[in-house]
Amino acid sequence: MAASNAQALARPRKKKSKLGWNLLGLLVFATAGFPVYWMLNTALKPAKDAIDPDPHFFPRTLTTENFRRALDIGDFWGAIGRSLIVSVVVVVIGIAVGLLAALAISRFAFRGRKIVIIGILAVQMVPLVAMIIPVFLLLNDLGQYDKLTGLILTYLTFILPFTVWTLRGFIVNVPKELEEAAMVDGCSRTGAFVRVVFPLLAPGMVATSVYGFIQAWNEYLYALMLMSQNHQTATVWLSNFTTQHGTEFAPMMAGSTMMAVPIVALFLLVQRKMAAGLTAGAVKG
Repeated sequence: MAASNAQALARPRKKKSKLGWNLLGLLVFATAGFPVYWMLNTALKPAKDAIDPDPHFFPRTLTTENFRRALDIGDFWGAIGRSLIVSVVVVVIGIAVGLLAALAISRFAFRGRKIVIIGILAVQMVPLVAMIIPVFLLLNDLGQYDKLTGLILTYLTFILPFTVWTLRGFIVNVPKELEEAAMVDGCSRTGAFVRVVFPLLAPGMVATSVYGFIQAWNEYLYALMLMSQNHQTATVWLSNFTTQHGTEFAPMMAGSTMMAVPIVALFLLVQRKMAAGLTAGAVKG
């Protein structure tokens, strides 16, 4: 009788707790999603309404004129193409090199291993703006200033440490016994990694690749300082809407919306793998 009464009292508490978490989740969603909604709202309203001192939560008139205006500013498709090339190449190189480096510091004991790990963390703590002058001088000496290859090398300096550190966490969570069992069955160390460990790392590699792609895609400072107007990336292209006469907010938001499309499409394509990768990286297994 006492047990049944306790269960009856516990049910309302669980419902209240669940309701509280749901409300918190909705609050977080609304906070994170409101800037995106306002970007779309501004992109679809007439330009004069975008600078109205009394803005409306819902647009009174919808128009696509801002998108046409955005496409007429500068070289939109060229900027998007250059950003895609740089982001994809950075992610491919970062994952290929980062996976080998993460495997080395996770599975092998060698002299200076701790120094390497500390160095990876230290590099990520250095502000990007502090490196702009040394990077500029180095690329200028190498003949890589105002070239996509130079920008790719620059992006790798901060995306590669992030990739190594993230993939290391996924590799550490894969038990060594799986590799040892495969080697006992006749696999070489490389074969055991390719056949056993690599498939388990696939979700983590997808999640790391997406975040690396976002970092390269959204980077602005180096792209502004190291590339000329003729070779600008998508983020720098957005600055064309700010002139000495002011900022065209509605076309800028339309351009931002178009820039967000590749990221959204990428998330939709790999969302299941990303969820699996984030879950795998969150638990020690």
